[in-house]
Amino acid sequence: MKIFPAIDIINGCAVRLMQGDYNKKTVYSSSPVDVARGFEKCGAKYLHTVDLDGAKDGSLSNFETVREIALKTDLFIEIGGGIRDEERIKKYLDNGVSRVILGTAALENPDFLKRAVDKYKEKIAVGIDAKDGFVAVRGWLDVSEKSGVDFCKEIEKEGVSTVIYTDISRDGAEKGTNLELYKQLKKELKMNIVASGGITFEDEIKQLNGIGLYGAILGKALYTGALDLKNAISLAGEQK
Repeated sequence: MKIFPAIDIINGCAVRLMQGDYNKKTVYSSSPVDVARGFEKCGAKYLHTVDLDGAKDGSLSNFETVREIALKTDLFIEIGGGIRDEERIKKYLDNGVSRVILGTAALENPDFLKRAVDKYKEKIAVGIDAKDGFVAVRGWLDVSEKSGVDFCKEIEKEGVSTVIYTDISRDGAEKGTNLELYKQLKKELKMNIVASGGITFEDEIKQLNGIGLYGAILGKALYTGALDLKNAISLAGEQK
């Protein structure tokens, strides 16, 4: 299982939110590049990044920060947040990003999703952020009437190879992740599944690895020291 340490960016800073609440923000570093380098020194090969400004308002205000991370590390970088047209996909992929994550656009513009997947294949992932089981959009500010699990099945049929599934209620709470949800997804889907939201304990990493997931995103637990990145990578039995 691949371990993706996470960097969420607001105004060029590395931050964490509590359950997606922009009013419950903790700034951990004014230099996301330094944070990424630190992850790389600990053995990370992969990085999950989110432009939270972009997720909220559709801007690309943190593009230069992400580009700098790509220039100054050798990490496989995936980026989400405000990517709602092909121009933005191409801009990221042309500047060192390895995979682009579509969220709001994937739900609200299925034709765009299909065109993106047809053209860019495995370089397109979908991020599904679920609140009480339903897909949330626009930086988690709005909740749709679409079931997260049903949406996974729909995008799999469209050829999406990787889904990043976040249970918002667990995100940033450091109370553990939703293991039963990921067992269900693994049972019902053939696509790559990345667990996200609330992963706090070493035993959870072992269990997620045992379920057979493709990847797991580690966020707040790394920043608070609840999890050690080197240990997490080892526990995941990470493969290239």
